Amino acid sequence: MEREIRTVEDVLRLLDGMFAPAADRWEAFYADRERPVPFFVAKPDENLVSYLERGLVAPGGRALDLGCGPGRNAVHLAGRGFAVDAVDLSPAAVAWAAERAAAAGVDVRFRCGDAFELVGHGELAGPYDLIHDSGCFHHLPPHRRVSYLALLDRALAPGGHLALTCFAAGVEGSGTELSDADLYRAGDLGGGLAYTPESLRRILADLDEVELRRMRDEPADSPHFGEPFLWAALFEKKR
Repeated sequence: MEREIRTVEDVLRLLDGMFAPAADRWEAFYADRERPVPFFVAKPDENLVSYLERGLVAPGGRALDLGCGPGRNAVHLAGRGFAVDAVDLSPAAVAWAAERAAAAGVDVRFRCGDAFELVGHGELAGPYDLIHDSGCFHHLPPHRRVSYLALLDRALAPGGHLALTCFAAGVEGSGTELSDADLYRAGDLGGGLAYTPESLRRILADLDEVELRRMRDEPADSPHFGEPFLWAALFEKKR
């Protein structure tokens, strides 16, 4: 008989064990680059492009791309003059992203591993002027929102921005709308968690909302990525 729970981190790791290991799932996901996955395209998110074009986010600072996947947004940020760190659990995704950065002739510092362990320490200590998250947050189990908020607290600079793209509730093709409690009963996160605007505002209440809207639906020939089943949100950390 083991009685090992002593800290909050012990509790978080216990709850992690109620779901399939994320690293294994994402490595298999990114192994086939030919899969018809919308965000495999080499295009930046339309909202990220818009924030920079409208001056809501100033270019040229330090940026962190959480769950960078194949690197499309990290490459764009580097091309706009940011010093970019990018983190993903999947070695296959990081390798693909590094190839894209090399092809684009930009410098991105990629790291493979758990962002909650890496970010805010050592080389990834921050502070970051921009933390960009396109699809990481909505794949977290509910208890890991605690870790996510702690990451923002230690790594995002005062006055810095969180650019967040995540599944929108009530939209066909979006994520699961099971309650947090039911997710644990099912032991399955499905294809990701859908959020209402109210839930995002409540979770991110320590940040100031700059913009929260549906992502624009970008046509196939657009140079930008956009799907209307996603929220596009920009928050600012208090100074």
